[in-house]
Amino acid sequence: MKDIDAFVIDIPREQLDDLRDRLARTRWPDELEGAGWSYGVPLEAVRELSAYWRDGYSWRAHEARLNALPQYTTEIDGQRVHFAHVRSARPDALPLLLTHGWPSTFADFSRVAGELGRDFHLVIPSIPGFAFSGPTREPGWGVRRIAAAWAELMSRLGYDRFGVQGGDFGSLISAAVARRAPGRVAGVHLNASVTAFPTDDMSGLTEEEKARAGGVAEWEEVSGYAVIQGTRPQTLAYALADSPAGQLAWHLDAFASWGEDAGGLSPDDVLTNVSLLWFTGTAGSAGRLYKESAPDWAPPAEPGPTPTGFAVFPGDTTVRRYAEQVHNVVHWSEFAQGGHYAALQAPSSLAADVRAFFSALA
Repeated sequence: MKDIDAFVIDIPREQLDDLRDRLARTRWPDELEGAGWSYGVPLEAVRELSAYWRDGYSWRAHEARLNALPQYTTEIDGQRVHFAHVRSARPDALPLLLTHGWPSTFADFSRVAGELGRDFHLVIPSIPGFAFSGPTREPGWGVRRIAAAWAELMSRLGYDRFGVQGGDFGSLISAAVARRAPGRVAGVHLNASVTAFPTDDMSGLTEEEKARAGGVAEWEEVSGYAVIQGTRPQTLAYALADSPAGQLAWHLDAFASWGEDAGGLSPDDVLTNVSLLWFTGTAGSAGRLYKESAPDWAPPAEPGPTPTGFAVFPGDTTVRRYAEQVHNVVHWSEFAQGGHYAALQAPSSLAADVRAFFSALA
């Protein structure tokens, strides 16, 4: 049995002081009058959140909140892996592996851990390269390699059979875990999952489905971040490592859905994610996930056998017809409230849907 060590988040005071000092000395760029979000994150949005990060946001309060989740580290395939492990009071509870996306962190699931922890043993890892699982030290940490590491992590914890859940990159990783270990994964629950592509035949779709599928083409208009992180992540990493305001702007663009939902997340939730990457110096390493996962973007040739459920929130581009081409879809829910970051924006709805999906499989 490989070592599993207890872990507690404890950012040194010197790092907190350094952050405030850097934020106070930010050299701000100019911007075009009236441009709004059309050229990227507006100056005032970053100034306002930066000021709150410096003078209002309490890292220690959120550090304590996250430390309420029992956390551990272990080494898998040469990489340190950090994870929270919340055991249910029910001894017969199904283990559930929760995987975040980019630019999120394991902190997103702290909002649903209380509800889900009643019915599941929760394992909430940080993706290699992110926060306390970073930085990665060698190339190759894409979706499939992470899936293999997750299967090993669950074995190491003594879980022979378990469920998986994830959104954004977490949806790709969760589905890959099921394909890696189909006999062990009881079910796959996904949100913020991309199933439609601009080349897909949209005949026969409802108007709502066409609009949802069309969201992929709209995303491509603001997807420069993905191109950069998928091709030149090291060039970007220098700015992310040196300027907290720069890192905040880069990630705020995504958290605000490129201006489409600028008020969708609380400032504290945004800053907790940004702070975790800043204090660990892993914003650049996290961005490498796009380049490392390039070989894994192509959808599988046929559906996997594992029962799969989808929770579709506003802004998602998920269309059932396309999902069924690569997944064994047995559960489908659509919500009027929430968004891409459902674990933060609609935690109760997401938790209830996860519970309903896995209850039906029992």
